Amino acid sequence: MSPKGPMSRLGGIVVIGAMSAGLLAGCGGEKAPAAGEGKLPISISLMQVGDIPAKENGIEKKIEEYTNTDVNVQWIPQSAFDDKVNVMVASGEMPTIMRVNYVPTTFNAAKTGLFWELGPYLKDYKNLSAQSEAYFNNIKIEGKVYGIPNFRDIGRTAIVYRKDWFDTLKLDIPKKLDDWYEVMRSIRKDDPDGNGKEDTYGALLFKKYNEGVSSPLTRIAVSIGGVNKWGVDDAGKLTPEFLTTEYVDTMKLFKRLFSEGLINSDFPALDPSDADKKMDSGLVGMKLNGVAQNGKSSQQRLTPNAPDGEIDVAPFQGTDGIRIAGEPGNYGMLVIPKASVTDEEQLKQVLTFLDQLMDEELSALQLRGLLDVHYTKTADGKTELKDFDSYQREVKPYRDNLLSIEGYNVPELVDVPIGMKGTKMARENEQYAIANPALTLSSAIYTERGQELDQMIWDAQTKYIMGKIDDAGWEQEIASWRKAGGDQLITELEASYKELNGK
Repeated sequence: MSPKGPMSRLGGIVVIGAMSAGLLAGCGGEKAPAAGEGKLPISISLMQVGDIPAKENGIEKKIEEYTNTDVNVQWIPQSAFDDKVNVMVASGEMPTIMRVNYVPTTFNAAKTGLFWELGPYLKDYKNLSAQSEAYFNNIKIEGKVYGIPNFRDIGRTAIVYRKDWFDTLKLDIPKKLDDWYEVMRSIRKDDPDGNGKEDTYGALLFKKYNEGVSSPLTRIAVSIGGVNKWGVDDAGKLTPEFLTTEYVDTMKLFKRLFSEGLINSDFPALDPSDADKKMDSGLVGMKLNGVAQNGKSSQQRLTPNAPDGEIDVAPFQGTDGIRIAGEPGNYGMLVIPKASVTDEEQLKQVLTFLDQLMDEELSALQLRGLLDVHYTKTADGKTELKDFDSYQREVKPYRDNLLSIEGYNVPELVDVPIGMKGTKMARENEQYAIANPALTLSSAIYTERGQELDQMIWDAQTKYIMGKIDDAGWEQEIASWRKAGGDQLITELEASYKELNGK
């Protein structure tokens, strides 16, 4: 999960949408009908989530009926995204709406005029303009908005944990690094599952643990007062997290945990999905790269393996209260290519379609599904899922790709307590989210050599945690990073920050 680029998240997110040239019917310069001429054709590329929904399914039909459009969706396998987005942009063969990631290909395409700048139009669309400005700030490219965020809660960062183990061992949610050590030690050594074996871990690290918005080290460092990937002072001086005391102290904690066998020694090769499976099987006490809404599904997966196991969710917090690493607030964005939407009249029609997706009827469709098929209404006007399995298959692909926000224009969902708690927590904790000030900054050297610079630090962190280098070795790695372009990166980001913020 780690794209690179001048305005990449300097921390990474998953590539989430693209397609190869010629895959979409109706791509490239497709003329919209004039008023009264029929349905507006909308071709759109989306990420495949599970199985591809059947053609002419009930979700798509309802979207088409409500918006008076003829929607043609191409579901693009995740494994093909990286290559296909480059082909699509290079060829100029693009759909009406394209889901893209916040990566160099997107930046360059926007800056060279391939996508419409949408910022000046947003005020004219009631649903799009009603969303928090922070969502749009986090996808700006050189200060301009070229897409609509695929919205995600900014404050959803959370610890997913075994409450029954915490209760058994009389543990509290950690607030200091010493607390983190004790929780990790106790779950490893004090036999929380009572089987007489030392087969449990407080939490697992995994490969690429230090990349992206879900890095456990970043989350812990932020909770004790650190920065979210980058920090900025009042004078506009930027500092990467790994040059801060809080982050280095967190690394030292994990170095100690590793040396004492309190975290898994195989973490450089462990896939995150395999780490999740170990928690599901009843061997792990905390998931540190999760979100508040993970509680319900984690409980469902744990119960068959540990019938008495109880999952709970909690925000990361320090001695002064909740303090979480804010997420970007999106899973990529939806852009409108000029190759397929050739004039302002068409652009406004497409923006109307996107705005309508957030009307009450279509918000409910994306977040709940079809009435009496996927969900039912309660006597007090709330909603309740009726068939969760079919919802996951038939509704989730659209929910995860289009435009909707839980809590906006949709009736409240009646759910199991852990589900409702997670939803509420994710919405309410935005106020405690620490932003990454470098999220949308530009750097020429990061465009050119960002992957190399990041990898130098990631490798050094892993060597440090595993005891392959000591404090002096870590300082040598930092010096090498600075010389290889790190100092230039900081200088360029500070210049970008000054240009965008006036200081």
